[in-house]
Amino acid sequence: MMDATLALPLLVGLIGIALFFDFLNGLHDAANSIATIVSTRVLRPQFAVAWAAFFNFIAFLFFGLHVAETLGTGIIDPAIVSPQLIFAALMGAIIWNIVTWLFGIPSSSSHALVGGLVGAGLAKVGFSAIVFSGLFKTVGAIFLSPAIGFFLALLLVLTVSWLFVRQTPFAVDSTFRVMQFISASLYSLGHGGNDAQKTMGIIAVLLFSQGYLGSDFHVPFWVVISCQAAMALGTLFGGWRIVHTMGSKITRLNPMQGFCAETGGALTLFGATWLGIPVSTTHTITGAIVGVGAARRISAVRWGLAGNIVIAWIVTMPAAALISATFYAIASFMG
Repeated sequence: MMDATLALPLLVGLIGIALFFDFLNGLHDAANSIATIVSTRVLRPQFAVAWAAFFNFIAFLFFGLHVAETLGTGIIDPAIVSPQLIFAALMGAIIWNIVTWLFGIPSSSSHALVGGLVGAGLAKVGFSAIVFSGLFKTVGAIFLSPAIGFFLALLLVLTVSWLFVRQTPFAVDSTFRVMQFISASLYSLGHGGNDAQKTMGIIAVLLFSQGYLGSDFHVPFWVVISCQAAMALGTLFGGWRIVHTMGSKITRLNPMQGFCAETGGALTLFGATWLGIPVSTTHTITGAIVGVGAARRISAVRWGLAGNIVIAWIVTMPAAALISATFYAIASFMG
């Protein structure tokens, strides 16, 4: 292990970079929490981001830290973690997030971070760096989380349509304009609970590798609060390019459909967070939005755009891994 005194300035800088990634995660993924409630005109954008940011922040009160433990010890071997590796992993995730944000592509911040860890680990020691059980669980969630979100949202639309079949369209619209406040809150809780924990895991494994946590891996409370606050602040700044894609380009939503999409997505995130699986909130809400669109009619979904989003999902992990491996090579050469 490095000498703790010498490592302190470097650790502070790396923690700052990790919190910047968390801020970007909130900025990039704000659309996941607010796209439906904005597109249905239930809330104005500036109020929607404040609403989402609040529930992002308090998510730690409702969930354990299983996802943080998975990111910290279940993707790459914590024994090989070094400041250079964490720096490279974060740079891979940050650069890919910025590129996709600039082009309005709803890619996954979560899988960019996982890809960054894998790429830096491979660059350092090869395939022995990877904890394959945790990586396979995460990769499997790329396909399962949008599929589960899709079917839950589809089922909710069908159930709600049956329950409200005798109501007038105006009454249904009025009811679900209120209900969307609940569903958006639940989704923001799920977003904050799953996504902020990924940065917690990165900071905690860095501290652990440098001897600051003793012999047992855990996530200090100050790390929890810092990560939740950074993500909430990022959400406050919004992600308007991606909001437009998620909220209106994939399919048009009314308040009832927005409620079903958010609730289906939230249930998926709650289950994954309790199981300690780092899923993509982007993948989940996209699957749910496609599900409610398909419930109306298959042609209501712009499948070409949805297909382009899926391609972005597949490319995210290897792209972030390649960027992080490059940064690790540069950091090792300079160090």
